[in-house]
Amino acid sequence: MARGGISVVIPVFNDAVPLRRLIDDLRDTELEIVVVDGGSDDDSVSVAKDAGRVVSAPRGRGMQMAAGVPAANGEWLWFMHADTRLSQQVVAALLDRLDKPRWGFFSVRLDGGSWPYRMIERTMSWRAAASGIATGDQGIFVHRELLDAVGGVPRQPLLEDVELCRRLRRLAKPMVLREPLLTSSRRWERNGIARTILVMWWLRFRYFAGADPNSLAREYYG
Repeated sequence: MARGGISVVIPVFNDAVPLRRLIDDLRDTELEIVVVDGGSDDDSVSVAKDAGRVVSAPRGRGMQMAAGVPAANGEWLWFMHADTRLSQQVVAALLDRLDKPRWGFFSVRLDGGSWPYRMIERTMSWRAAASGIATGDQGIFVHRELLDAVGGVPRQPLLEDVELCRRLRRLAKPMVLREPLLTSSRRWERNGIARTILVMWWLRFRYFAGADPNSLAREYYG
């Protein structure tokens, strides 16, 4: 892939099943796929090898995303969670808007069917658009020039998406694409909606108040 295109960087850890679906969504595009494995013991690596480049890195999305950047050839980096699903409309919307170095993210839609998930996804999308700080579920994309200017992806074990957005918004206002990415609601289903929301808001509050992300990660992952 010649420099100038888009590289999709996907950190994975035991994500073979959702990764296969995401790769199928990307198969008919001209986007480069770079999968960064954090030590999976399922079929994630073999699934990834069928679609693109595979890189190994210490487990943790921040470290894995950072490791994927030098392995990618594109001028644009599009960071994607393995449990995200893409439509052709989403890809077309991004391609239509990459006319100059900038950064941004998408609205989000959760795959859960009940009404609380509609409220969650709308709140997430509104909050991100208003604050300029997205979650990794929203497919953060950035021109390499801007990413280099902020020192690359923060190599931290938690809230790397928040920190990356904080740094980028100091340089430029994000471009918010209204076409939604479909992402898994399994986190809310597994831990409970109310508890998940409270935990994530508490983590963000403490992080913005100056808490060490390494300490927060130890608490979060137990």
